[in-house]
Amino acid sequence: MLVVGLTGSIAMGKSETARMFARLGYPVFDADAVVHRLYDTGGAAAPLIAQEFPSAVSDGKVDRPLLAELVTGKPEALARLETIVHPLVRREQHKFLEAARTAGHSVAVLDIPLLFETGRDKDVDVVVVASAPEDVQKARMLDRPGMTQEKLSAILARQLPDSEKRRRADFVVDTSKGLDVAFEQVRAIADQLKREGKT
Repeated sequence: MLVVGLTGSIAMGKSETARMFARLGYPVFDADAVVHRLYDTGGAAAPLIAQEFPSAVSDGKVDRPLLAELVTGKPEALARLETIVHPLVRREQHKFLEAARTAGHSVAVLDIPLLFETGRDKDVDVVVVASAPEDVQKARMLDRPGMTQEKLSAILARQLPDSEKRRRADFVVDTSKGLDVAFEQVRAIADQLKREGKT
């Protein structure tokens, strides 16, 4: 089974691109959604995070904005958090891929925000990057509730530059020209993988 790694910097349209792959019938693993479940009441990450960051957990549920404040701009704290969360996410990814293989899928998509930053590009067969011009990205981000230029800068500092992601990608989806255009790009990627005998 071919494993496609989908990534892209914040506000580049990665989530929309993931939904497009799902529309074409590919199973898609959403790492962000998994983290939400892990942080929720009863989630495997919540009690572990409570041990490291007690103030960020209330009634067994992680307060994501508060946790973000505790680790933003603090590399050691962020590293402690990633040591907790990344293995749990990888375990869920493994289950997802096994289920996709068992179901007979020839392609599965892993939607991983920090694919390159965490070295996960080595675990996939093909990398697809969702991208858009910098001014489009900035406008999308600053349009989000509670977002500031300072927060945006802190987030981007953790992420590989978009130009480097594009350089290292097998395929790039430009999300700045509308959803219909982006969907046709995704369909073309799927067609090319089929022609090359990869699916």
